[in-house]
Amino acid sequence: MSKVSKTDWKRLAEMKDSDIDTSDIPELDDAFFLNAEVKVPAKQPVTLRLDSDVLGWFKSQGAGYQTRINKLLRSYMENQTHR
Repeated sequence: MSKVSKTDWKRLAEMKDSDIDTSDIPELDDAFFLNAEVKVPAKQPVTLRLDSDVLGWFKSQGAGYQTRINKLLRSYMENQTHR
C-alpha cells in the first residue's frame, strides 16, 4: 500500500486523555457487563506441513509464531467469508 497517513501522530501522542471528545460514545454501564459474553474459539492441536522457509520466517519473528500464523489464517478466513 502506498497511501500516506494524514494523521498528526505527534500531536495525538502528546494529547491528554481528558482532551479527547468522547461525547458521542456512550459509557458502558454495569448492565452491559452483566450481559457481555467473551467468545474465544477453542484451540485444536494439528499437524501441519509448512515450507521450511515459511516456518523459519515466522519463528525468526520471535516467540508467539504459532499465534501469528493463526491470526494470519483467521484474517484470510474472515476476508473470504465476508465477500
